Amino acid sequence: MAVHPNQALFGGEKPFPVIPACEHFAGSEKLILKALSLQDAATPNGVGPVFDITCDCEDGAASGQEQAHAEMIVRVLNSEANKYRMAGARIHDYTHPHWKKDIDILVGGAGEVLSYLTIPKCTDIAQAREMIAYIQQVAKQHGISREIPVHILIETHGALRQVHEIAQLPWLQVLDFGLMDFVSAHHGAIPATAMRSPGQFDHRLLARAKAEVVSAALANGVVPAHNVTLDLKNVEVTYSDASRARNEFGFMRMWSIYPTQIQAIVDAMKPNYDEVTDAANILLAAQTADWGPIQYAGELHDRATYRYFWEVLQKAKQTGVAMPEDAEHAFF
Repeated sequence: MAVHPNQALFGGEKPFPVIPACEHFAGSEKLILKALSLQDAATPNGVGPVFDITCDCEDGAASGQEQAHAEMIVRVLNSEANKYRMAGARIHDYTHPHWKKDIDILVGGAGEVLSYLTIPKCTDIAQAREMIAYIQQVAKQHGISREIPVHILIETHGALRQVHEIAQLPWLQVLDFGLMDFVSAHHGAIPATAMRSPGQFDHRLLARAKAEVVSAALANGVVPAHNVTLDLKNVEVTYSDASRARNEFGFMRMWSIYPTQIQAIVDAMKPNYDEVTDAANILLAAQTADWGPIQYAGELHDRATYRYFWEVLQKAKQTGVAMPEDAEHAFF
């Protein structure tokens, strides 16, 4: 019997998370429902959604309306509108008096369908650790046995200083880089122009911070996610930013804050067709050889390269890139 790559290549190890390359933020009920509709429309036949949706409690809720806002998110996530169960939520930060109540409402009411919870503005690992522990506590209280993936925003000096330790926290799936808050934390030492390209990639302090976030994430089996593009309607700018984030810094996911940004991010982050075809051919040959070493196009391949190409195929599937039918049948 043919052995699947997940069994052949990882041997009990936790595989690297394969999640959409785009994370779209929506604050109000109207925008969340619109995003869910777009998610359905952008889903190719036989493929899951090409982007996640983050329902935003932090910036989305008006002051004094935090409870009603979180309850609205629970209602929407439990509705038929959330067809693919690929939507998460960003809660308030540790200094906000409502962060525990956010977790009580979201995990208690939608813990089985919640894709992830995003924690913003941690200034110390102790804050992140306490918030994750509270998520775990509330999940247990409600009989939720699954791990609810946690995303942590790295947007303060303290978080960046401890990013390698933060990346080792339990239930962590994504490290997000928060550009605007990080620039603001430098008290004018980084100019406002660096919130846009090319400054956001070229300024030494920002390039260093982005590289540290990616390094910490990948060293701990966590997905690094890039900040937003402020230009909402110029698709070429978004594509360029996503391409630089992916190819120059190693980010594997990026935030969207406007519908036209979604496809540009997906297109910039997805593997190219030629690499997908090579990956499929190599893995099919490897499976036939019971995952021993093979030659392909005059080159040696073994389990080390098989792991790489298996992730390429999974990303292709996630982003809607076509692959040979025999690989589709064998692996998916």
